[in-house]
Amino acid sequence: FHLAGIRLAAKEKLDIPLLFMPAEMKIYKAVVVIHVMRENGENWPYEVSAESNTDLNRNIIVAENGETEGILWTYPINGTSEAPQQKSVVIRCQARQRLEQRVELLLIGAVPGATALPDAGNSATVNTDESSNTSEVTDGSSATLEFLYELQYQSDEIRSQLESLVGLQMVEKEWDVESRIVTLIFNVVFAPSKPMRNEATVVIQCTAGGIWRFPLVFIATEPEVDDVINIGAVGLNKESIVSFKLTSQTR
Repeated sequence: FHLAGIRLAAKEKLDIPLLFMPAEMKIYKAVVVIHVMRENGENWPYEVSAESNTDLNRNIIVAENGETEGILWTYPINGTSEAPQQKSVVIRCQARQRLEQRVELLLIGAVPGATALPDAGNSATVNTDESSNTSEVTDGSSATLEFLYELQYQSDEIRSQLESLVGLQMVEKEWDVESRIVTLIFNVVFAPSKPMRNEATVVIQCTAGGIWRFPLVFIATEPEVDDVINIGAVGLNKESIVSFKLTSQTR
């Protein structure tokens, strides 16, 4: 794309609109180059010397007579494709209980097109490193996809409430080359101590490009009743007393 003939007055700003419509889940790279010269075609009398501004010198185009012919700015642009946000997955557990639930997440378009992958059958294997939030997907050939994942919270307050109660671990799973969908299964652990409702987001990023976001809703319902206290009446207008012991689970 090339656009020329834009006239700018002194100290005027130049707005450059940028439209990004990715067709693949990958990283896109481009460069915006801005070349400025005088409208009448004459050079600027500014001459580059050792004492000149170093940052400015990098952008200057010098004519044969040493004057400034033009100024050139280069801005690299990296675009990362992001999939539409998926439907929320609800994780429901009773307070003071522990829940382990398998959550299946589909990464649509995660596998490169047929022209980018060698023919290696219809399935592949996900190798998960349990010591980190990284997973490699390989089809048995030289083509390997690596995924990074993390659980993000909407605020520091929600993080403080959920972080110690939630565990997230990816397990092995296959993907289908024909449908170009990677299926990742996570083992989610939720052990709430009191009733609550909070949200978090599983963010998965492919090192080859592409980001997927999956909202998780954590709901802790009321706990079971600890015990029933029965107070027997001793008569009308007479006081009844019952005693019971409470023990601390933290001491």
